[in-house]
Amino acid sequence: MKKALLFSLFLILGFGAKAVNSVNWATQFGDEPKIQVLTPEMSKMNVEQFLNMTPKSYKEMTGEKLGIKKTLQLKAAQKFIKSKMHNGEDIEKGLYIILAIFGLGFIAMGLIDDWEGQNWWMNLILTALCWLPGVIHALIKMKDYYPE
Repeated sequence: MKKALLFSLFLILGFGAKAVNSVNWATQFGDEPKIQVLTPEMSKMNVEQFLNMTPKSYKEMTGEKLGIKKTLQLKAAQKFIKSKMHNGEDIEKGLYIILAIFGLGFIAMGLIDDWEGQNWWMNLILTALCWLPGVIHALIKMKDYYPE
């Protein structure tokens, strides 16, 4: 039984995760006002390079120093793209419900939130205390991940 449960967990995690698409990301989000501050050098990067870029790495790449205003715009653009990429689309809604019912809602929340924030921690604690509060918490928080 343990092997079957472990195997099904690996299948869920394997099919539930979504690969990062790095093709033409700048044009995909280019009409957003937060992304229009990008320089041409930034738009030629892939998504991971852009999300991991710091003002120091920008200076190494271009030779120019980012000011405070441009640094804040860069961080805002990085946060915006990261939120658009992880907008509850990593895991299907049905799979989220199944994981919540089996007491694994914290895994679904962690994958969607990229293991940041406190929702998945709270769900883990509630699930460990007793199964039912964890399920209720996961189903209530589902509206944050799937607004439809």
